[in-house]
Amino acid sequence: MHRPLPDVVASQTSPGLTIDDSATAPRPPYVRWVVPLLNDERDATFVGLMCSCLLVASSGVALFFADRWFWYQAPIHILLVGLLIDRFTLMLHCTSHRPLFKPTHQWLNAVIPWVLGPFFGQSPETYFAHHLGMHHPEENLQDDLSSTLRFQRDKLGHFLRYLGRFLALVLVELSRYLVRRGRMKLLRRVFLGEGVYWAVVIGLSLLRPDAVLVVLVIPFLTIRTLMMVGNWGQHAFVCEKEPGNPYRSSITCINSRYNRRCFNDGYHIGHHLNARAHFTEYPAEFAKNLDRYGQNDSIVFQGVDFFEVWLFLMLGRWSRLARAFVQLPSAPTRNHDEIVAFLKARVRPVA
Repeated sequence: MHRPLPDVVASQTSPGLTIDDSATAPRPPYVRWVVPLLNDERDATFVGLMCSCLLVASSGVALFFADRWFWYQAPIHILLVGLLIDRFTLMLHCTSHRPLFKPTHQWLNAVIPWVLGPFFGQSPETYFAHHLGMHHPEENLQDDLSSTLRFQRDKLGHFLRYLGRFLALVLVELSRYLVRRGRMKLLRRVFLGEGVYWAVVIGLSLLRPDAVLVVLVIPFLTIRTLMMVGNWGQHAFVCEKEPGNPYRSSITCINSRYNRRCFNDGYHIGHHLNARAHFTEYPAEFAKNLDRYGQNDSIVFQGVDFFEVWLFLMLGRWSRLARAFVQLPSAPTRNHDEIVAFLKARVRPVA
């Protein structure tokens, strides 16, 4: 028997604060045909998104056979990738934490990382190993390869160092980390995924370097940059005294278009508290535990997303961040200047 889809939550959490992020996945018209294949019927929306991504992937394949029309088709393909790359990445994120298809249809779980992933910049298996095998166990602390702690998190120069290291050394550092932790099965998966990916890239480059650039290289560089921008925004504000406390090392963004588009990814504190929760459950979890968020003096913004948070930090737009700052119950009441001072204190390097 399948669990019914939950109703939309519209919770009035405290005076002046209403959560209007959807707490339910849209029920697609094809749900009755795909539900028997799925571990959770709330994930039926991912099947439709997979189909959309397959169409974009088909466009990418077609570019390898295009001739004089190539440079007319290429901008269209890049636009199509750009329209879906955020949703694809968060679908990959959700289905990495919670496999989409039942064990009886296990092979279908390879479609997202192996078939679709390369067209959206993701080499197979590396995202899973980096995010679930490294980032979540290490929780942005010193052994986290994507830790933001040692950086001044409102400085562009520091971010560029952070990004450059990730782009150049992620595979080397991730491999060393997995060996150190004895996660050899995960390491073999990374080597297999990266080996196949780069063999295909190099092989196709000998035949159609222009198509490889458009279809594989541009999305690869784009999404890896965006993931680091997002992670920087998610972990930009860290309490120096408790960097291991998820309430004080992550932020949450509510009431944003990004949440409605990308499966409530803005609820990052909740995700670090319970990474196995379904994305539809995060708004209710936040509303239920609002006092606890306040008692921990968590940083919550509304009406903005992680990428905007990163941009405001890089531009020094402290007043804009202060206007988006949510005054939580059980947290100290602060005026505008006090909010700015509080935020600035949380972006300092942590030893």
